Amino acid sequence: MQQNENSENQNPRKIVQTAGREALGEFAPDFAHFNDDVLFGENWNNQDIDLKTRCIITVVSLMSQGITDNSLKYHLENAKKNGVTKKEIAAIVTHVAFYAGWPKAWAVFNLAKQVWTE
Repeated sequence: MQQNENSENQNPRKIVQTAGREALGEFAPDFAHFNDDVLFGENWNNQDIDLKTRCIITVVSLMSQGITDNSLKYHLENAKKNGVTKKEIAAIVTHVAFYAGWPKAWAVFNLAKQVWTE
């Protein structure tokens, strides 16, 4: 996900995504369009939720589903880039562990430790 300066909006950066087209553009062009233009283009640039909160929601959603692959690591990195601190991510994951599951929290912490030490 690339972020560009855009001073006219509440969010200081406009989210621009090209990963869908790069990875699946020829194989699944409709999916690539929905990924790049709708999910990241429209949804991630919606001004009703700030980027930091949106990043936290995304991490919590992936954690709740037990998705702890590279997509979660990517969204943890994005959360860090958008202002989520090590202390905050630790508190968020701990809180969600009680609702989503302790083993899921362990998996997220293993990735979060990598991200917040980079």
